[in-house]
Amino acid sequence: MKIHGPLLTFALAALAACGEPALDASPPGAPPAQVESALLPSFVIRGEPTPRTSLADRMEALGVPGVSVAVLLDGEIAWARGYGFADLESGRPVTASTLFQAASISKPVAALAALQLVQEGRVALDADVNLVLTSWRVPATSFTAEAPVTLRGLLTHRAGLSVSGFPGYGPGEAVADAVGILDGRGNTDPVRVVLAPGERWWYSGGGYTVMQQLVADVRGAPFPEVMRRRVLDPIGMVRSTYEQPIPAGRQDDIATGYRPDGTPVPGGWHTYPEQAAAGLWTTPSELALYAAEVQRAWRGDSTRVLGGVLAREMLTPDVDDWGLGPGISEDGERFQHGGSNQGFRSNFAAAIDGDDGVFVMTNSDAGSPLANEIAITVAEAYGWSGPRPAERVPVDLPADARERYVGTYVVAEREIEFEVELEERGLVLTWRGDRAVFWPSSDSTFFDVEDGREVRFSWEPDGVELTLGTLRATRVFR
Repeated sequence: MKIHGPLLTFALAALAACGEPALDASPPGAPPAQVESALLPSFVIRGEPTPRTSLADRMEALGVPGVSVAVLLDGEIAWARGYGFADLESGRPVTASTLFQAASISKPVAALAALQLVQEGRVALDADVNLVLTSWRVPATSFTAEAPVTLRGLLTHRAGLSVSGFPGYGPGEAVADAVGILDGRGNTDPVRVVLAPGERWWYSGGGYTVMQQLVADVRGAPFPEVMRRRVLDPIGMVRSTYEQPIPAGRQDDIATGYRPDGTPVPGGWHTYPEQAAAGLWTTPSELALYAAEVQRAWRGDSTRVLGGVLAREMLTPDVDDWGLGPGISEDGERFQHGGSNQGFRSNFAAAIDGDDGVFVMTNSDAGSPLANEIAITVAEAYGWSGPRPAERVPVDLPADARERYVGTYVVAEREIEFEVELEERGLVLTWRGDRAVFWPSSDSTFFDVEDGREVRFSWEPDGVELTLGTLRATRVFR
């Protein structure tokens, strides 16, 4: 989507608005230049040319005003740069020290505070968390009769708890505290056990809010204070904070969050009292310090925050490729996480048995593809094992086989309607003003030729169903 107004000059201005690098001695043609002029896509189509785009063009096409990047190399920050605008109205540029909301990247950083309690013997990873919670307790259900909610379950999203994410609170809205959130007195449902603990992976920001309360209860101090004293300061994350709302005195260089059409999030950003799940304000450079500290602890070279035994357990994947806080790449070589708050999208990936990593933060709801593309381009430039573009392999599917899926599909509870039509090689899907071409990768799975997302068709008792991401629609007309 193109953005009008201040961003009409974006392609020329974005790279000129670079922030001051934390450290950058890169020669011409080195990785920063590749990020700026030759971004790789997040997916490639086998047999088709691999397109490359400039960072400025990609930012304008997606509607991303600003992005900040830091790269960890040999345990040190090799370079860190800001591109574009932290605030469009004032024209304030992104710098390497501009604060962004980390969103769900808050979780793997916050996990360190909980694991410290395990290290001190004050909390057991596999014991019932109700044994140490004092200001709130996980309500008993038929599921908790089978197994208790444990800290391990909270950190790996296998505690069976509800509430995947949080919308935050805009200006003027009453903000609940953590206990109020857990009991549903905020703007989300109460956090409750809805699956047998340990049964399966079920992403839950609500579970991390339970962890937040556990840390505060055991330490006898507010969660942001615990994070400052026990994690952020020892690592050197001196600009980062879990304070929500962020104090006015800290708002010296904060990115304003934006919608893809260039409209700012009301008030500039939302407040997230779900601090452990979504409340960290930080920079890519300080996230790099976090990753470097975890890497050193994993090797046994540092005990400033966590010892080697727990650091290794933290980065050991379970059956769902999840560690105690971060996700683990399928090849087992990287710990990683993404983040999505109102107006902010970010991600990071760092080596487990190594000392490299890439950290990207954006101030737009449309920033996820860009963050992924930057991470992929950096990994290729340095010859790392990943991340790499996903590969889509098209297959030839006769028109009559594709025609079986033509029709109108409806997501009843969301009032979303999909129109599916034949296309020369695949199908065309139209919904909510979007129109996308999908090519077949099997007789029932198709991929978007622009961004690689997949749509799946299945024959159910009620007829043909279409699944796109979290949307599931049933055909009502053919």
